[in-house]
Amino acid sequence: MIKIMKYGEVANDEIFARSVPEVDVAGIVSDIIADVRARGDAALLDYCEKFDHVRLEALEVSPAELDAAIAKVEPEFIDVLETAAANIRAFHEKQVRTSFIIAEKDGMVMGQKVIPLDRVGLYVPGGTAAYPSTVLMDAIPAKIAGCGEIVMVTPPARDGSVNPAILAAAKVAGVSRVFKVGGAQAVAALAYGTDSVPCVDKIVGPGNAFVAEAKKQVFGRVSIDMIAGPSEILVVADGHSNPRQVAADMLSQAEHDKMASAVLVTDSMALAEAVRDEIDRQVKALPRFEIASASIDVNGKIIVADTLDAAIDIANAIAPEHLELCLDNPFDYLDRIRHAGSIFMGRNCPEALGDYLAGPNHTLPTGGTARFYSPLSVDDFVKKSQYTYFTAAALEAVSGKIARFARKEGLEGHARSVLSRFE
Repeated sequence: MIKIMKYGEVANDEIFARSVPEVDVAGIVSDIIADVRARGDAALLDYCEKFDHVRLEALEVSPAELDAAIAKVEPEFIDVLETAAANIRAFHEKQVRTSFIIAEKDGMVMGQKVIPLDRVGLYVPGGTAAYPSTVLMDAIPAKIAGCGEIVMVTPPARDGSVNPAILAAAKVAGVSRVFKVGGAQAVAALAYGTDSVPCVDKIVGPGNAFVAEAKKQVFGRVSIDMIAGPSEILVVADGHSNPRQVAADMLSQAEHDKMASAVLVTDSMALAEAVRDEIDRQVKALPRFEIASASIDVNGKIIVADTLDAAIDIANAIAPEHLELCLDNPFDYLDRIRHAGSIFMGRNCPEALGDYLAGPNHTLPTGGTARFYSPLSVDDFVKKSQYTYFTAAALEAVSGKIARFARKEGLEGHARSVLSRFE
């Protein structure tokens, strides 16, 4: 049963669980990466057999496989995918940055080019659940950014197939190629390339502890979006909130993973007790009862604060992945929220709305990293180059100042490189 405690009984940095691996994840991942670099496709096929229990003939999903899988998906779900994709596009198109040029002074031109990445890799989890929503959330911003190629990796089923809903989402989102490989070995393949899997410039998408560690280890060879941990939700609710709805929202995150954290902060002890009872009742009816109940029992918390202002302070202190403001006037508090991945406003905005259909991205910073990381966006799929042009007259006008600056730093060669042009 979920614990109820008063504010101050648990330290802010302990409100969300921080998992500690029971095995040497870093060492195992390092060995897998080295093996993939050395043996390429052969290593990937061996790991598929070891971890996914299937011996594949080929790693890439063929056009015929793609068409056959999509044909198995009910038209009603394709319509849902199209609706979600349209909303995601509409939101992310507002994020597009443009290049700029400055030519306001005679003889001087400066500017910045915004350039899409050539090729990006999307990791889509398999495991205990398949997430076509992640395909849409990760691929559509890359497509809007103008990336030349979008490569997706996802673990195969035991029959060697890929979940049809995931492939349907890949088709809707504009994914270029799909490969049947998961885990740290998939990350290694994207980072270093094999005969089948092309190397990419950036890897994005959530995964388990081994995937997260692999992304960490290949960073520098490629870019990554973030190191994602278990899912988190913090619900800030006042005494007027519906306990049945609050409990359901918390369980929506608890069912993700046994290490997921679902926390309620409220100024009402009556609501706290009612939500506790609702969680205890509702969790028993969930198909993923074992996962959700473990998450709630180990990591779930209900914290009773003296005021809603104190609840907002807690939110900022722990920087949650998902933050629900189940309040009468949520916009009164929005300006005070400084650290949260995605904020859900009011009583009619469950976090599940953001997971699937609203449009804002659901690939979000976890583990308190919302203090300095942002949700996945179009910005993640572009880079910038800057350029400068000066005429001889423009350079001569500032040459003395450049030389003085260079000599202050003890770099005479810098000074002479400028002054030599006017000797």
